[in-house]
Amino acid sequence: MSKLKIAIQKSGRLNKDSLQILKDCGISIDNGRDQLKASANNFPLEIFYLRNGDIPQYLKDGVVDAAIIGENLLIEKGNGIQFIEKLGFSKCKVSLAIPKGENYNGISYFQNKKIATSYPNTVQSFLDKNNIQAQLHIINGSVEIAPNIGLADGICDIVSSGSTLFKNNLKEVAVLLTSEAVLVVSPQLGKEQQDILNKLQFRIQSVLKGRQSRYVLLNAPNEKLETIIKILPGMRSPTVLPLAEKGWSSVHSVLNKNEFWEIIDELKANGAEGILVCPIEKMVV
Repeated sequence: MSKLKIAIQKSGRLNKDSLQILKDCGISIDNGRDQLKASANNFPLEIFYLRNGDIPQYLKDGVVDAAIIGENLLIEKGNGIQFIEKLGFSKCKVSLAIPKGENYNGISYFQNKKIATSYPNTVQSFLDKNNIQAQLHIINGSVEIAPNIGLADGICDIVSSGSTLFKNNLKEVAVLLTSEAVLVVSPQLGKEQQDILNKLQFRIQSVLKGRQSRYVLLNAPNEKLETIIKILPGMRSPTVLPLAEKGWSSVHSVLNKNEFWEIIDELKANGAEGILVCPIEKMVV
């Protein structure tokens, strides 16, 4: 039976988040310590644990059929590789930073300066768009130390919390792009692998919809039902069931977690009581 070969980062936060979403998709992975390849027990999937920077070339060569990588890596090295799903985790920025004591007066600061980076293509494209001439020093790892040892005037690197910049006495001055994990496919993907990928993507979409939603149950007086139903978006429309107490009903619906508190406040103001909120593991629509 054919299997879908999918690459994920060998270690780090993206590795953990990638394995978690596969687990949430009901995929059981039999991987021992320090294995570079592992198979799923209950899904036609084979996982390759690779160095992050090597994954785009493996995709282009057809060694792997798909991968979970950062959008920043796709932009830097993924020419010709298509992403099919944003996954909502491992969010970060690719930013320019300079020593804290420097005065920054806009992107022209970098004219004729030296920039240390692991993202030369991304940086060069940004500089070209802004008509800035600068010298790039390509460094793989520990980019933040470059200004402190006199190698560069500034850096361009991934920024998550900003704590690494702070520790190295740097400040963020320009964001080149924002990034999150994405599911990408090889340009050489075969038909059988495409069918398996479609099933995997369906599971991933169900998990992501569940993560973004909350199941809400509440009690409402019947005279307020019409108003409360209008407040609740629901998947189609809320479910309404009569309670044992005359004149009251139970209302069930699904809310987007980003709109949750505003809607709850409005529901309470319009007579809703006994509001219960539950996480949703998966949501198939």
